[in-house]
Amino acid sequence: MSEQPSYNDTVIEHFSCPRNVGEMHDANGEGTFGDSECGDMLTIYIKVRDGIIKDISFLVFGCVASVATSSMTTELAKGKTIKDALEINEDDIVEALGGLPDAKKHCSNLGVKALKNAIINYLTRDYRGG
Repeated sequence: MSEQPSYNDTVIEHFSCPRNVGEMHDANGEGTFGDSECGDMLTIYIKVRDGIIKDISFLVFGCVASVATSSMTTELAKGKTIKDALEINEDDIVEALGGLPDAKKHCSNLGVKALKNAIINYLTRDYRGG
């Protein structure tokens, strides 16, 4: 029998009561990323005004760490400029959660990649005038 990872209170809180959860129908940017290592899938929706992420939400299919890192990613990005949001990295997410078990640190990569994909999608739409 494999040993279950141990999570701190912050991770459990973001798993039990994730922030910014749900589909955003009027998003002006959407990005998806799946991690083939564990099979998890995350979509992040952003609403940008004047170069600032005014609203953000997500839908995720995954484990405790995937839900918690997705929730924390949205918390870190909300209210940031596009430039600052693009600088959010895996270590920022893990640190904001107070750590993750080593076997689950790769889950933070979901949030970073989906957020970057949502921003790229927004910028592409914006430059096309859509």
